[in-house]
Amino acid sequence: MTARRVALGLVVLVLALSILVSGHYYLARRLVLDPQWSAPLRTLLLLGIALLGSSIVLLPISERRLGRPLSRWVAWPASLWMGFLFLSLTLLAFSDGLLLLLGAAVPEIGDKGLLVGGARVRAFAVVGISVIACLFGLRNALQPPRGRRVEHRLRGWPRELDGFRIVQISDIHIGPILGRDFAEHLVARCNALDPDLIAVTGDLVDGGVTQLADEVAPFMALRARHGVFFVTGNHDYFSGVEEWVNAARGLGMRVLRNERVTIQRGSAAFELAGVDDHRGGFVDGSREDLPRALEGRDPGRVLVLLAHDPATFKRASEMGVDLQLSGHTHGGQIWPFIYLVRLVTPFVAGRYRRNGAQLYVSRGTGFWGPPMRLFAPAEITEHVLCS
Repeated sequence: MTARRVALGLVVLVLALSILVSGHYYLARRLVLDPQWSAPLRTLLLLGIALLGSSIVLLPISERRLGRPLSRWVAWPASLWMGFLFLSLTLLAFSDGLLLLLGAAVPEIGDKGLLVGGARVRAFAVVGISVIACLFGLRNALQPPRGRRVEHRLRGWPRELDGFRIVQISDIHIGPILGRDFAEHLVARCNALDPDLIAVTGDLVDGGVTQLADEVAPFMALRARHGVFFVTGNHDYFSGVEEWVNAARGLGMRVLRNERVTIQRGSAAFELAGVDDHRGGFVDGSREDLPRALEGRDPGRVLVLLAHDPATFKRASEMGVDLQLSGHTHGGQIWPFIYLVRLVTPFVAGRYRRNGAQLYVSRGTGFWGPPMRLFAPAEITEHVLCS
């Protein structure tokens, strides 16, 4: 690892910790210190916030260093707290903004500030709404992913292959929370669709091969007439990409690392390409190389691209790709996080078109971080390709 990557990693770590500490301070200030609870209760609440905040820091360490039974003891409280933290901070920021506007409109409010009684009302309201939203999100995340069928009409698609079906699963995140049972469920659902091809578009795992080998073993039973294909996601890099690439191959998946294959039935064919996640360069130097994946392609054949991050579509749409299948965003996963995702990429969930090319962004099949989904249901996507 170069000194530049080490320095960049330290900058990212310091920034992440700064945001985490600032968020917890803001939460403690508004929910514990502003309402002026009794000294024993205030101390207990502050200690609880500090311990739960520390669990978030320990979470990535436990995912990679501890066995799955032990890491679950860190993962569940840390993940649930992460979801509560996001929702409560969102509500607090909204209420602060509303009070600021009211203070400007009604000077008495601005002069006196929020009274102790009012602060307690807000604290109870924020906690109550956040808990209800967390429970609703938890229920949605732990129920089976929805089945979604999408038809793509592609110029130049061979009529002999009309109705060709690609089943896409993405952002599965097998780890301390989602494990073997979830993998078995996905395999049964995918195989029941009797697909022509299965595409796993990244973020298969959160954790090392040693910890999760038994949890991902059911994926060996995935079946499709033209095979199971996998491309790396950023979490696969964080979890040890070379080990997981080898493990995926051991599970019977064809890993496409900036390369292309021909899918043929009789005299009809199309090309399938796959690229590494473009963030891989920050981890081990390997990264997306779209020109290499498309080099030597037959321009007379439709080309389908598997790329974890939908941001690749801006380049792919200018390089002759007909259809790109991606994931990564989770569709925002927890509303209103979707609006923050849109600040990074305009491709968040569903279908997009650009320069005659098409993109489909899966909302993901599992979840990452909080075991919650609010208005962004998980999905198993069946893509039907037609002329």
